[in-house]
Amino acid sequence: MSRPDFWLDQEKARAKSKRRDELVQEVKQWKELKADTETLASMAHSVVDDEVLGKECENLEKRFEELEFFILFSGKRDKSDCILAIHAGAGGTEAQDWAEMLLRMYLRFCERQGLTARIVDESRGGEAGIKSITLEVSGRYAYGWLKSEHGVHRLVRISPFDAEKMRHTSFALAEVLPVLEEVAITIDPKDLRVDTFLSSGHGGQSVQTTYSAVRIVHLPTGITVTCQNERSQQQNRETAMKILRGKLHALAEQVQEKELSKVRGEYKEAAWGNQIRSYVLHPYHMVKDLRTKYETSDTDGVLDGKLEPFVENYLRWQAGKLKASAKEYD
Repeated sequence: MSRPDFWLDQEKARAKSKRRDELVQEVKQWKELKADTETLASMAHSVVDDEVLGKECENLEKRFEELEFFILFSGKRDKSDCILAIHAGAGGTEAQDWAEMLLRMYLRFCERQGLTARIVDESRGGEAGIKSITLEVSGRYAYGWLKSEHGVHRLVRISPFDAEKMRHTSFALAEVLPVLEEVAITIDPKDLRVDTFLSSGHGGQSVQTTYSAVRIVHLPTGITVTCQNERSQQQNRETAMKILRGKLHALAEQVQEKELSKVRGEYKEAAWGNQIRSYVLHPYHMVKDLRTKYETSDTDGVLDGKLEPFVENYLRWQAGKLKASAKEYD
């Protein structure tokens, strides 16, 4: 930060400065915990009130568990901001309403974690709900907090749109991609087709009067990204390129994982049948993660953004898998 050219790129400089402040704060918290633990240990022989000692020990243990949790954010991209996209599955209004329920759940979760979520593209449903929506989520460990949500989410409930009050099953897909620096992945401009069209988003007075919306197609892979909620064509293009870099990075990781899984004999085709989490609201209440097996009957709490137990169980499950994989290849 003391280099003369540090502030030439102010956006990158602010990001690095923010990350430095976060690391300084983390180190400070660990040092304070260490000092308080040593103080309590030295007092143990002189304090005769076991109840006081017990409460202090519980307090230190709680602080340790809170700090230890952040060690689980050890993935290469966990500290990055991220792109969260939600797509309704087949089923029309039912699935679109479920997609909007997931959107609300994630927005509440972001609020709980102090993350900022900004809509960059949105396609509303005809009767209710959303067909698809894309958000940029920024803040401390944004990708680490949300990466466990990547996959298919299944809902079972009595449909509010069915006059006969029949039970329905709906699906929605959540995509979570890290926001990458431009240097992290190279894209040849010759591989892109860029189209512009009239925006229908919330971009201010210029919406639907100028061709500010942008659609970018990556020709080698066929990946298409659309952005229309920014105020200018240039801003929409920059945001679309962020999303495209994330999708290409995810695709490269999928190809690598597929090859490794073939060697292990565990590869499964990604499909709507391979859900990561099931939300049952009828005939009983249960949310269950099909990877970690963690479950809770507090469906209202989960749909109101209480996802922390699911995230923690996923991160510990993932860490266990990585540890087992490392032993396998030793």
